[in-house]
Amino acid sequence: MSSEVSTDCLVLGAGPAGLQASYLLSRAGRDHLVLEAGDAPGAFFTRFPRHRTLISINKPVTGWDDPELNLRTDWNSLLSDDPALLFTGYTPRYFPHADDLLRYLGDFAAKNDLPIRYGTSVVEVTRPDDFVLRDRRGDTYRARRLIVATGVSRPYVPPIDGVELAERYDEVSVDPADFTGRKVLIIGRGNSAFETADNLVETAAVIHVVGPGSLKLAWQTHFVGHLRAVNNNFLDTYQLKSQNAVLDGRVVDIRRDGDGYLVRVAFARVAERVKEIRYDRVILATGFRFDASIFAPDCRPRLTINDRFPEQTAAWESVNVPDLFFAGTITQARDFKKSTSGFIHGFRYGVRALHHVLEHRYHGVAWPSRDLAPTPEAVTDAVIERVNRTSALWQLFAFMADAVLVGPDGALRLVEEVPVDHLHEAVARGDFGDVGSYLTVTLEYGADHDKVNPFDITAGRVSQEDTSGLDGRYLHPVVRHFRAGTLLGEHHLTENLENEWDSEDVHRAPLLAFLRARLAAAGPA
Repeated sequence: MSSEVSTDCLVLGAGPAGLQASYLLSRAGRDHLVLEAGDAPGAFFTRFPRHRTLISINKPVTGWDDPELNLRTDWNSLLSDDPALLFTGYTPRYFPHADDLLRYLGDFAAKNDLPIRYGTSVVEVTRPDDFVLRDRRGDTYRARRLIVATGVSRPYVPPIDGVELAERYDEVSVDPADFTGRKVLIIGRGNSAFETADNLVETAAVIHVVGPGSLKLAWQTHFVGHLRAVNNNFLDTYQLKSQNAVLDGRVVDIRRDGDGYLVRVAFARVAERVKEIRYDRVILATGFRFDASIFAPDCRPRLTINDRFPEQTAAWESVNVPDLFFAGTITQARDFKKSTSGFIHGFRYGVRALHHVLEHRYHGVAWPSRDLAPTPEAVTDAVIERVNRTSALWQLFAFMADAVLVGPDGALRLVEEVPVDHLHEAVARGDFGDVGSYLTVTLEYGADHDKVNPFDITAGRVSQEDTSGLDGRYLHPVVRHFRAGTLLGEHHLTENLENEWDSEDVHRAPLLAFLRARLAAAGPA
């Protein structure tokens, strides 16, 4: 016999983002329910990564005793008030095993007594008035708001003729012995592709990894989703001439050839010249995408970026379905391949910011803020203190900001951890009250940082007298002054080896001079 449950807010998915959202809703006393298809939190990590080693770093020993600072090198913990609920207590491994994350997520859900209904596979989402979700048993769940935190649950299959002949990353054997003496093509050039290639180096006769565009390395682009050093041993076997290769091109088509395959590749370096190559095995490792199939046409979110992610506003709301919000890795559509919203150490702060958005919109709760003395010295102190401690701005670089709001009467308020795009829109709407102008504080890499080899000592060289930080390629604080979304002034604090921006002469004095000039110019709105 079917039943219906009504609540204020439904959270779909009990992965890291769903747990983070539920924790914040529970702490605020909001009526909600989490629906999870699996029988425990984090079902995605029971299968992925296939070779079971995470690339999210875990550093229990930092030399710091500041919990906020420690989150800079703890990429797996969720945000909570319980110091015992830190992932760093679960394993000392720098690159942890996926099973350790599963244990942590299970404990996080249980210790916080989160309202999760497991074994609930939602098959349909409709919206006759409220959102109505139906599961496989025929039970329904009704809510005015829906937060989707299902992640990227389906493989992304590129439009290649014959691609259905390839073995998918999520299904292919992970036993290297199954590839002994074989010639293998791996389509895709992300971490899953190179993780697979590394696994086969000792057994496969030849391995080719293919993909369009230039290969991007995380240590240069600073995007942690690009190829990580932990997965790039394969590059040595290519550049040191050990039979393997990285092919810069696109796969035109795949067709059978006896017990193998013929694959045509159009090479980018030679004006799309097409070469046909025979392989024994072809593996597709091209990433994942959001599954929108459960949504009825009247409430199906519009998709973006090759239909891989739901298109979202600056408040993580669907652009075409009001009151439908997103949390977790699918929010990377907002900072795709630029910052860290696709990963726990980024989206945990995004979920907290989303919670503030929902609290303000639906419950009239103002975004947390604190008053500052109306002096440039007070603002300088606040900025220096925050950039030397914050983990949110550190992880979501260039995407999330602290803001100093200047009232028409010159009163100053500090608002922490607001996505930059949302801040501009919220100020324009009056969500933060009467704001004459405002300062943003972000941590950012220098201009064109991803085009410079960070190990080239001639790149970004500055004179000893230059303390502006404008030519710095490494992460450093940036303070900007806006009025009505228009940029009025900008100041960079020069980068620092220890990431400690507290030198009186190099950091504080130039910042104070900038703030004196900007606050004097702010005047009445």
